[in-house]
Amino acid sequence: MILIQNGYIKPMAGDDIPGGSVLIGDDGKIAAVGLALEAPEGATVIDAAGRLVTPGCIDAHCHIGLDNEGMGWEGRDYNEIVDPCTPQMRAIDSINPQDEAFALAIRAGVTAACTGPGSANVVGGTFAAIKLTGCCVDKMIIKHPLAMKCAFGENPKRCYGQGMKKSPMTRMGTAALLRELLFKTQRYLADKEAGKNPAFDMKLEAMIPVIRGEIPLKAHAHRADDILTAIRVAREFGVGITLDHCTDGAVIAGELAEEGLPAFVGPTLGGKSKIELQNKSFDTPRILHEAGVPISIITDAPVIPLQYLPMCAGLAVNAGLPADAAWRAITIIPATQTGIGDRVGSLEPGKDGDVVIWTADPLTQVGAEAAVTVVDGRIVYCTETVNIYEE
Repeated sequence: MILIQNGYIKPMAGDDIPGGSVLIGDDGKIAAVGLALEAPEGATVIDAAGRLVTPGCIDAHCHIGLDNEGMGWEGRDYNEIVDPCTPQMRAIDSINPQDEAFALAIRAGVTAACTGPGSANVVGGTFAAIKLTGCCVDKMIIKHPLAMKCAFGENPKRCYGQGMKKSPMTRMGTAALLRELLFKTQRYLADKEAGKNPAFDMKLEAMIPVIRGEIPLKAHAHRADDILTAIRVAREFGVGITLDHCTDGAVIAGELAEEGLPAFVGPTLGGKSKIELQNKSFDTPRILHEAGVPISIITDAPVIPLQYLPMCAGLAVNAGLPADAAWRAITIIPATQTGIGDRVGSLEPGKDGDVVIWTADPLTQVGAEAAVTVVDGRIVYCTETVNIYEE
């Protein structure tokens, strides 16, 4: 049992609580949040000393564990570039929890991430939401499968049309291959439900949760027309979808607001490495937020190392995004929009005990990091400057 006391609590659900406390039970769940909570006998007490206390940060789209730090081809396990449609791939079979990126993220207050296949393929496989501490991915999973990765724009064209001289060579080809897979899955599922016993097809089996609405498509789309094509295809088949990267989101902010779909914006830090990133800007989160689009800020790690997620939120604040909106964009909104908000993303009774005590506000001070990181009610990172004692 852990009691964090005397902190500036930013719960993301409800008003901030200056001089507040967070109590985490023996089950690793948050038991109470409020003012002047009493420390139960035997509890570990952490004096936050007036520091900012928030839920652990969450990245809604990255490739941590599948693209390992400091490795070449040996650790690149995120794109199966042999077939443009590989929905049967599962991120959990590539995630390496021993990748040093996990420990760096924990030190930076990032406690959970949605990670999965890259964007080489039209359909790449399933994402998973995981905690960022542990040695066995099976015990780190928050939700799997989380979403089915699909990709529009330059990447599938480059990997297949340019690299292999095969479909998709055009944006038409990408959309057609996705439609074909969805059509085949609809027919396959209908035959199964009618008792016709179609021949087993692992690809189509993997797509059934998408058709049933159990998981959404997770659409890599930067350019405005690609974003709108992703929406068009999802609407045709009545399936869920999230808009990942959304680099041109500001160009079509009104249309996106009408759709009511979440936008996972980024990676925005760094250079414009390809044509479809020409409108990349930290203004985009602000413009989408002002239009009423639910936004999450993402790193696409390792494009931006995951430990810099809070810094990216701070750069969005510098470009005009309100600070509270930026905090929500790396906590409760990604949790809610990826379907894991029942467990993480805010400091509320019953949710996982994932809590960060900060050395300073990372959205306003460069170099701020976690003084203490707690995951599932366990202290997984701590500096020597924090007063911790047993009650």
